[in-house]
Amino acid sequence: MATVNEVCSLVRSKNAGPYWVTFDLFFDGPENFARYAGSKALGPPLFARLFDADPAMVKRFEVERLNMVKISYPRATPQGGVVERDLHSGQQFVRLLDIELG
Repeated sequence: MATVNEVCSLVRSKNAGPYWVTFDLFFDGPENFARYAGSKALGPPLFARLFDADPAMVKRFEVERLNMVKISYPRATPQGGVVERDLHSGQQFVRLLDIELG
């Protein structure tokens, strides 16, 4: 099975304002985008498991002309809280790299 890391040329995470985190998965071409962009492995249950996100609040957007999928969820606490370990959410994407897309 292919992993996110194997079929994407760029995977990144970042804040989408102080209350949301967003992930951008840029597939390495239209063939892999067509094959894996709709994978159920990248669905709300994954973000609930990895990031404790409410699955009902996970939003997903496919941008075919960029061979990209954007997935966002609301943060449990606002950016910059006392227990913040990744202020810009720039390292959160690492958890997705080994996800098998099937």
